[in-house]
Formats: sequence, C-alpha cells, structure tokens
Amino acid sequence: MSAVDTVQNAAPAPSPTPAMTREELEELIREGVPLVGNFGIVVESLGAGTIRLRLPYKDDFVRPGGTVTGPAMFGLADVALYGAVLSLIGRVELAVTTSMTINFLRRPPPVAIIAEARVLKLGKRLAYGEILLFSEGDPEPVAHVTGTYSIPPHAPVTLAVSHYRLDEAP
Repeated sequence: MSAVDTVQNAAPAPSPTPAMTREELEELIREGVPLVGNFGIVVESLGAGTIRLRLPYKDDFVRPGGTVTGPAMFGLADVALYGAVLSLIGRVELAVTTSMTINFLRRPPPVAIIAEARVLKLGKRLAYGEILLFSEGDPEPVAHVTGTYSIPPHAPVTLAVSHYRLDEAP
C-alpha cells in the first residue's frame, strides 16, 4: 500500500461540534456573569475550542483620550476564553480564571471590539488559551491576551483540542 493509498483510505477527521450552543453560551454570559453580561456581548461564532465575540460600542466604554477602556477589553477577553473552554467541556460553571495577561498593542478607537479566542491546551484540570482583540473593521489586533482556566471535577471530557477522541487514545 502506498502513502497515497494510506491517505486516501484514512478515516476522515471528526468534525467536532461545540459542547454548548451559541444561544446557551450567550444566556450563561448574561445571567451567570452579569457584570460582563450587561456589556451586550454577542457570540458571533462558536466552534469546539474557538469563539468569536463582539463587544458593541457604548459611550460607557470610552476613557479620557477617546479610546476604549482597558477593563472593558479585559472583561471581553476573559469571557471569550471562558466561552472557548466551555465549548469543549460543556456547562461547567465553576471553571474559573486562574491567570490572565493582557498586552495592549495599539490604541483602539471608540468602536466595537471583536475577540477571537482559542484553547491551545486542554487538560483534566487546566485549560490554556489565547485571545486576540480587534477594533471592528481593522485586521490589526489592539491586544493579545493569554490565560489559564481552572476546571473543577466534572463529567469526563471526550474531545481533545486536536480533535481526536480521548477514549480512542492509546
């Protein structure tokens, strides 16, 4: 059997679906994290281990100097990683931030902010990921964020970030 035959006959990679729907996650953000939920965050897309959120522009988010305030961007980044983690493990509400670092790269104008988050490593008790924040309509990031979430004991995770099933691992 040639390498080409092996590739052609290989089983297709599973198409992972998120452990929560966009609607379930938006509801959890609004009701379970009311401070950030009141920001009006919208889940634009959700995949297994990835999420894209939109923080609409509000005058309340502008600080002196005409830029979006850091706490609003940090809150968006934190809830983005929360959503990305829950997209893999389901509704485990007591998953909490253990550390998060934000690097502000450029001054964002007073417009909506977009967060794109992905889980880089999912373990049994910790998840690590990164978030890029963008001013709406601008392809250059305004901030880069990394963070770790602590995951409390819960039902077993059956989907790893690399998209293979843990119960099939050697």
